[in-house]
Amino acid sequence: MKGIRQYRIKELISNQIIETQEELVEALRETGLQVTQATVSRDMKELMLIKTPAGDGKYRYALPQDQQRHNPINKLKRALLDHFVHIDFTDNLVVMKCLPGTANAIGALIDNMEWGEVMGTICGDDTILIICRNKETSNELVDKLLDLLN
Repeated sequence: MKGIRQYRIKELISNQIIETQEELVEALRETGLQVTQATVSRDMKELMLIKTPAGDGKYRYALPQDQQRHNPINKLKRALLDHFVHIDFTDNLVVMKCLPGTANAIGALIDNMEWGEVMGTICGDDTILIICRNKETSNELVDKLLDLLN
């Protein structure tokens, strides 16, 4: 469950000062995830974590400020390939099912794409409601998302 693990890493480094990889491994284990140092190291590279000043001469892990803009279509494609389950639509509403715990991350990626047909997303644990501008654009969006899976 790489997506869930990486989502938790983002949560942890956003809400806590984590100075070392060992602290991050321990924090992930405290959330119930069974991780190894090697797995966390790979995740950190994929997320492109950086060290930023935390005060008192200390540093903490953080996401780069431009990470949301860095290769967004590839990030969305990868997330869909790893976590997509099903998609359906009616009128201007698209409902996407994904693996548990991944809907918020995928919804954020869709929101950051700044696609004109998307007004916004509402995400649960495993379901994303995508609100489109009209029926035609919801059909276009479904085709666009399915194309990413091919």
